[in-house]
Amino acid sequence: MEPPYYNKTVEETFEEAQTSPSGLTSVEARRRLSIYGPNTLEKGTVINPFYVFLHQFMDPLIYILIIAAGVTTFLGDWIDTGVIIAVIIIDAIIGFSQEIKAEQAVSALKTLTAPRARVIRNGHVEEVSGEELVPGDIVLLASGTRVPADLRLIESIHMEVDESTITGESLPVKKDTAALSVKGVAIGDIHNMAFMGTLVTSGRGQGIVVATGTKTQLGSISVEVARVKKTATPLQDRLGHLSSRIGIAILGLSIVAVALGIIIGERLIDMLLTGIALAVGAIPEGLPVVVTITLAIGVKRMADKNAIIRRLPAVETLGSTTVIASDKTGTMTRNEMTVVRAYAGGRHYRVSGVGYSPDGEILAEDKDDPRNNKALEMCLRAGLLANESDLEFDEDKKEYFPRGDPTEVGLIVSAMKGGLSEGQERVRYVELDELPFESERMYMASLHREPGGEGNIAFIKGAPDRILGMCDRAMSDEGEEVEVDKGQVYSIVDSMGAEGLRVLAMAYKKFPPHITGIEPEMLSDGAVFLGLQGMYDPPREEVYEAIRQAKMSGIRVIMVTGDHKATALTIARKLGISGDDAALTGQELDAMTDDELYEAVGRVSVFSRVSPLHKLRIVQQLIRRGEVVAVTGDGVNDTPALKAAHIGVAMGKSGTDAAKETAEMIITDDNFASIFAAVKEGRVVFANIRKVVLFLLSSGFGQVIFILATLAMRLPLPLLPSQIIWMNLVTNGLQDVAMAFEPPEKGIEYQKPRPRGEPIISRLMAERLVVIGVVLALGTLAIYTWELERGVSIDKARTAALTTLVLYQLFNVFNARSETRSAFRMSPLSNPFLFFSIVASIIAQVAAIYWEPLQFMFRTTSLELADWLVIIPVAMTVILVVEAEKALRRLIKKG
Repeated sequence: MEPPYYNKTVEETFEEAQTSPSGLTSVEARRRLSIYGPNTLEKGTVINPFYVFLHQFMDPLIYILIIAAGVTTFLGDWIDTGVIIAVIIIDAIIGFSQEIKAEQAVSALKTLTAPRARVIRNGHVEEVSGEELVPGDIVLLASGTRVPADLRLIESIHMEVDESTITGESLPVKKDTAALSVKGVAIGDIHNMAFMGTLVTSGRGQGIVVATGTKTQLGSISVEVARVKKTATPLQDRLGHLSSRIGIAILGLSIVAVALGIIIGERLIDMLLTGIALAVGAIPEGLPVVVTITLAIGVKRMADKNAIIRRLPAVETLGSTTVIASDKTGTMTRNEMTVVRAYAGGRHYRVSGVGYSPDGEILAEDKDDPRNNKALEMCLRAGLLANESDLEFDEDKKEYFPRGDPTEVGLIVSAMKGGLSEGQERVRYVELDELPFESERMYMASLHREPGGEGNIAFIKGAPDRILGMCDRAMSDEGEEVEVDKGQVYSIVDSMGAEGLRVLAMAYKKFPPHITGIEPEMLSDGAVFLGLQGMYDPPREEVYEAIRQAKMSGIRVIMVTGDHKATALTIARKLGISGDDAALTGQELDAMTDDELYEAVGRVSVFSRVSPLHKLRIVQQLIRRGEVVAVTGDGVNDTPALKAAHIGVAMGKSGTDAAKETAEMIITDDNFASIFAAVKEGRVVFANIRKVVLFLLSSGFGQVIFILATLAMRLPLPLLPSQIIWMNLVTNGLQDVAMAFEPPEKGIEYQKPRPRGEPIISRLMAERLVVIGVVLALGTLAIYTWELERGVSIDKARTAALTTLVLYQLFNVFNARSETRSAFRMSPLSNPFLFFSIVASIIAQVAAIYWEPLQFMFRTTSLELADWLVIIPVAMTVILVVEAEKALRRLIKKG
């Protein structure tokens, strides 16, 4: 922000704005509006739908599919033509619908712009459109008001602002008007400004507009979102690369086949048709739609586990994620302030239970009964009664929910765990007066009539140093007033603070019955110290296991939060994210160059007091290190990082519209554990895509080798174009789709993430693809030459070769179900769709051999029993060879 208005006094801010305390005139406001422009955020670039639709046809594989559709039309195969055209259209529509929505994040930011604002102009209060605000306007703020621009506060009366949309932290920030003496502070520490898009939760105030539109903190975020380029997912990179290589390879092989045929004397027209049919048969045209179906199945499985996918490629991206950069509040923690430590009457206590449910108890470290400690009872009572919030119970849902400040609600819960009843205490101790919390005082107090009418008592709670300054005595565990040992109390406060706890002190002061009101000066001394309560936002129980599993899977988890360093480190250590005190704050990040941050993100797992741009820089440097990054977030502050990451994960409950529009995935329960559950599904998706690729390419490779071998041996064409297309339909029509339904293999979630540069076809797959292709080619060639040597007709030899290839490919499906596990250890019925698709293909092939209409169409003849007794064992060799290869690999791995 230039200039840094938070360092200026109110008078200096007025002078910078070149206005007077009475506000702008309407004329001056209009003049400035013409200079500064309206107070609106920039929208994203307008997308041309026609261009986006055409962009879907730039994939080389799509080009080949279009040519294939024309060829199959020329050959009169309308069924295959329809399938190919359907694949093209479906793929284009899905890509179009995804890309047309990709840039909606910036427009979602506009929903946070206040439509109306109350300003002082011409010495009068006016209500104007938020777009008409200009620097120098004086804006009036009240509870429930959405801040319409960046304001330097000139008045703050008990005002608190929810800045979660900017900082990501849920606790309201108390505001004041004092100038800050330090420059470069984090957004969450600027207490004398109110930022555009934030919400006033209590109190009231006034502020001078110092920035509007894109000059605001919210506006700078929208600019960054517009600038950030979306990182291509690993799946998109791999499929694009694979498509190009497949297209080039198949085109080259088809040309070689045509040339060989012409050399051995085949007719040019016959070889052209054969070459094109061979391309159609070898092209895995089912791959795009199978990938889409596989991703869609993953989407369904993830939805069942509270993860909603907005863009299909994000499903697979999760499976290759190496780093998850997560918020703390509400994601790793419950976002429910909970008292966990207490000190009263010289004794220490642990408080069990988490969240806003009063289920729990107070346990003494010395095993003594807490009910015997009078000081503890009064300490809990002070926290309950010096309180402006409430804890309510929903009879329908049977659960408690807070009303007011989470910290105060936490004190109510601890009192209830100690045996006090909120309702009974408020009836027994009738409230007479109250001093609300103010940042200048650092405490709040409430005056109550003591039971029995003996006098009145003021309960006080606040910052320990401020409360101790009021006290000259302390209550003992027996209820007596003794001398207070302030040194000991301060050491306990430091000990709790080192654990990342927020510490509040409690005290009381008695007054005679005629005193029914209190003022700050009445509490400046003479109070009795009661004790301390330390609280924090506890981690979610399920997150412990999720992070442990993530580590076992080779996924690194880092915490990026707007909270304080001590609190962040405490939670990180509890969750196992970090085992040391290595952490970086926003101020330290500001002093780092990109190269220094590049080195730091490799070793530091906790980042605290960060701004939106800090989070973006962290993500960018992680990506620079070659990591596949998933980022979680819920606020507007997270949108640049969500967009820059390979996959952005927004929170469904607490997330803003901007975060949800930017993210690829939305977690409906705001739970980090749901992210890891989605990681497993992402790995299953990629594994199934690989299985389909192996099946399709190995089968196509075998066909190509077989046909090229027969041409090289100067044998007659082994398959007619129509037979190649039939084989492609009967072996790939259902099996490739059925493999998308393969269940997850055991232990897949504990495998190490795949390297980002690893192609879809791994080295193991490439080697197996060659092995399978050679087995298919040699076995089919053997059957074909055997039939020719027996002197049978060319039609019967071709029928035998066609049937052998079909059975080879159907048996090969079982090989592709796992890269490492034996096919004989996998139940055929674990994927019923696949099993019955194989049965249907066998029936279709038998019909093509024995049913006269299909015999005429594909020029096939009937096979005898002797033919089947040779063909079936030969086709089964593909399973035996691959099983031997898998067994050999397992032996090598063990050795």
